[in-house]
Amino acid sequence: DYTQLIGDLRNVVALDADMAEHKIFWADVGPNAILSASITSSNKPVRHRQIVDNVPSPGGISVDWIYKNIYWTDSSLKSILVASLDGIKRKVLLTTDLREPACIAVDPLSGFMYWSDWGEPAKIEKAGMNGLDRQQLVTTDIERPNGIALDRVKNRVYWVDSKLHKLFSVDINGQDRRIIFTSHEFLAHPLSLTIFEDTVYWTDWENEAVYSANKFTGSELQTVVNNLYDARDIIVYHELVQQSGKNWCEDENMTNGGCEYLCLPAPQINSRSPKYTCMCPDGDALQDNGLKCKGQNQSSPVSEELAYSRSTSAAWAILPILLLVTAAAGAYFMWRNWQQRNMKSMNFDNPVYLKTTEEDLSIDIARHSSTVGHTYPAISVVSTEDDLS
Repeated sequence: DYTQLIGDLRNVVALDADMAEHKIFWADVGPNAILSASITSSNKPVRHRQIVDNVPSPGGISVDWIYKNIYWTDSSLKSILVASLDGIKRKVLLTTDLREPACIAVDPLSGFMYWSDWGEPAKIEKAGMNGLDRQQLVTTDIERPNGIALDRVKNRVYWVDSKLHKLFSVDINGQDRRIIFTSHEFLAHPLSLTIFEDTVYWTDWENEAVYSANKFTGSELQTVVNNLYDARDIIVYHELVQQSGKNWCEDENMTNGGCEYLCLPAPQINSRSPKYTCMCPDGDALQDNGLKCKGQNQSSPVSEELAYSRSTSAAWAILPILLLVTAAAGAYFMWRNWQQRNMKSMNFDNPVYLKTTEEDLSIDIARHSSTVGHTYPAISVVSTEDDLS
């Protein structure tokens, strides 16, 4: 079952969503921007808006659905960045020892983010969502890590390696590494990865298909859909994917954690860990009170290439499980014989959701791959709402 969600896309390379707000976000190398649109139940065309501009080479994006921020990697800037979902506030979090940052996934419940780096040497790392407490998780037997997916129930990180033709997992501390599945046929050139319940889904660029398998054993291999052109990214759209949690930056007595600029979740290492961190714009620094900025307004070399923009939000009733795939010359879904480019979703009728255990909650979160290092498709010029304003 296929449904077009958003049409008239340019060159989409990464995708994510805010389930509670019923919004989709994507990175597009055509306008070099991150855009968003509301998912509606009507058949009317969806208008999309640009929320972050000056994004030269986006890799992966990941939405923090609790603190309402969006994180992304950029291989040209060799950076990991964050912005509020309205695009007004923006910050470069990491620039050190990043060569080709690609996929990224955030876990606002624990305050950590995870990403892959295609550079030499390739690696998978994690850090607090405030950019602190950085750790390397995987540094050996890794060539081209694609598609970071988080299994929050079992506290594991999944990825596919397009050069080794393997699906791996490791615990969130970099221990207990496992090879889930090896196949030159079905992992010919995997690009992106996502998880729901006990099933892992991935896109394969060479086979032009989406496959699924059991996330523990690699068994129960199925072809979900084939005849896709250049499928770039894939997510599961379901209310269970993004578990609700407390936004420590907001309560009845305080707004934005008392921070003048960004309020970001801090990594929860132990019971004494701070819940959040105030951050200032690039080139500025916090005052001694840890809340206000000094107002230095000194732009860093990276921040000089950045700008800010705004977006709107909307919501509607929760959808059934959807598997969203970006594909074709801008990462939107299409059959080979279609002339019109689209972004599509797959609606699974009567799905059977397997619980991990009787005690575990049936909640998994999945994220992205990127195409950093690949040639981007030719840009097709399409007007958006911002273009017309």
